[in-house]
Amino acid sequence: MTILVDQNTKVLCQGMTGWAGTYHTNRMIQYGTNIVAGVTPGKGGKSHIDVPVFNTVTEAMAATGANASCVFVPPPNAAAAIIEDIEAEMPLVVVVTERISALDMVRVREALKGSKTRMVGPNSQGVLAPDVCQIGVMATDRARRGSIGVVSRSASLTSEVVAQLTAAGLGQSTTIGIGGDAVHGMGFAECLGLFFADPQTDAVVMIGEIGGNEEQEAARYLRESGLIKPVVALIAGQYAPPQRRMGHAGTLTLLGRGDAGNKIADLEAAGVMIAPSAHLVGATMRDVLAKRAA
Repeated sequence: MTILVDQNTKVLCQGMTGWAGTYHTNRMIQYGTNIVAGVTPGKGGKSHIDVPVFNTVTEAMAATGANASCVFVPPPNAAAAIIEDIEAEMPLVVVVTERISALDMVRVREALKGSKTRMVGPNSQGVLAPDVCQIGVMATDRARRGSIGVVSRSASLTSEVVAQLTAAGLGQSTTIGIGGDAVHGMGFAECLGLFFADPQTDAVVMIGEIGGNEEQEAARYLRESGLIKPVVALIAGQYAPPQRRMGHAGTLTLLGRGDAGNKIADLEAAGVMIAPSAHLVGATMRDVLAKRAA
């Protein structure tokens, strides 16, 4: 079993006719994802890479039964595209676009309240259920079907950790890139809840980094819900200088908040096993599962 996506997921791509949308939509099709439509205003009625194009999300959903969207729309218009999904009651929206303004994302977050839409991203590498469905730009060559859930703020570390898990003989149920921006959709806590409820996910890897309070929210959730399944975490940025943004828009520590040390301490207090280094995440998870089985 997977979370967020499965074999019945029908995906439309907003901004599919642009160069990035074209390239990555082709990758998703080749992986086996069921791409049913593209949406580009003004190009409705045409086709692109043998996929029908519609002017609006509502039209595309009505014609194809699409139940997930992947957003490649450039930053100035991305928020409007996401809000169009929300108003059309699209169940899942995966936003690959990066550098959407924080103010635009605040408006999107307001529109999400009380809606029927789950949003992953922005600045997300996507969602991958190995051998089932890929939405976004996530690397797939090292991913293997299995029972380890992965949720991450970092795209490059996701690829590294998935490769380590596979090398350790631990396949993945679903991998979710929640995105590195400060204002975004689904967070660690919500993803952990979905993984805990999935009977075919046995354990979870959480890849965090400095900045924000996502990891603290996850720790609070784990303290309240209990550690239902083993969780291994990696927190990147332990040696990053304060008050300097490191890569992602959300990786900024200010006034002693959002630093790696506090995040690690909170997660350890909630029962999470912290991987000592980025190259030891797979080995740490293997050891945790071995001790649990003993």
